Amino acid sequence: MRVGVLDVGSNTVRLEIADADGAVPLPVHTVKYRLRLADDVDGDGRLPEYAVERLAEAATAADEEARSWGVSRLTAFATAIVREAPNRTRIVETVRKHSGLDLAIMSGRREAELTFLAARRWMGWRAGPMVLLDIGGGSVEVAFGRSGVPDLAVSVPLGAGLLTREHFGTADPPPPEQLRAVRRQIRHQLRDVTARVRWEQPHTAVATSRTLHQLARLCGAPPGREGPFTPRYLKRGRLRKELGRLARLPAAERADLPGISPARAGQALAGALVAHTTMKLLDLRTLTLCPWALREGVLIQQLEHEAALRFEQDELDG
Repeated sequence: MRVGVLDVGSNTVRLEIADADGAVPLPVHTVKYRLRLADDVDGDGRLPEYAVERLAEAATAADEEARSWGVSRLTAFATAIVREAPNRTRIVETVRKHSGLDLAIMSGRREAELTFLAARRWMGWRAGPMVLLDIGGGSVEVAFGRSGVPDLAVSVPLGAGLLTREHFGTADPPPPEQLRAVRRQIRHQLRDVTARVRWEQPHTAVATSRTLHQLARLCGAPPGREGPFTPRYLKRGRLRKELGRLARLPAAERADLPGISPARAGQALAGALVAHTTMKLLDLRTLTLCPWALREGVLIQQLEHEAALRFEQDELDG
């Protein structure tokens, strides 16, 4: 069986197609539509009509691509960029009208739960009590659990793109007082949840998301060409040094650093601030990078649902 997911995020709209053998998603094809929707939002978080039309066109192209690859069902979902938009109903209607896809708006909590599910499956049960950190463009997800379902899953509006727009504006690089203001906001909004996670004493700390993978590469982790099974870590001490360098450079020069893509150079500093401050709040010195995240969590859930239906049918037929 071949299935697919379409993930509408702040920077990209990404199609991922996978073959299923049991409950393990095996990726066979991905397509990235770099729309950078976060650059188009107005002061109220609303997506203008031209950006909505571009999103609908990308969804239509993704649906056609999925069909050409034999996908039996394409699940489309949007995260913070649409979730927080005042005109989200209009966005969903336009996507449905153009592409025929029902764009589900995923809650922040559900986003944290499914990302945790994917990370747990990748890391395995030997990871024990596990905390997860995911930094997106519009939100940050933190989850903790001892099984496949997290005991704690929260989402807060501290995404790297959102903080960049709200605090840095045209300052490039921003002055130190703006960096301190961002740190204060992060500490204020994550203080309670990180205190709870510290009390739980996690055995393993896992990081997902493109932002954290790029920061890990900046801090010396192996490049992506070495494959998903190569161990990768993000060390807090090294991140602190690189954070100082990011703070001194304008966005254009950050793009020349290892791992920092031009598309994310503008928000790399805010992402590093969130990562470093959160690691300090959690009293973590090291994060283990996980290649599976939200899209894989959606795929796993979809495949397990299909497997359960087949099992029930077999029982009826038997």
